[in-house]
Amino acid sequence: MRLSKTADKELGGLDKQAQNRIRAALRELENDPFQPRPKADIKKLRKMSKHQFYRLRIGNYRAIYAIEGAEVKVTKIIQRGKGYEWLD
Repeated sequence: MRLSKTADKELGGLDKQAQNRIRAALRELENDPFQPRPKADIKKLRKMSKHQFYRLRIGNYRAIYAIEGAEVKVTKIIQRGKGYEWLD
């Protein structure tokens, strides 16, 4: 699991409780990044360039990630309802 600089900065700006919840969800994501789980809604987003992006719902936050080989790369962590403009 890798966090982009942007995702790392966004995660660092959240309160400790939200950080811990997101980190726990991301650790679970490493096991199977495609398998939806209870309270972990995974949705395929639009394919951009050579990467297919996915969204993981974590309460009021969303983690946007791509699969690169056997590694999950988290590109953004956003609050619910914000931040999808870059997909257009």
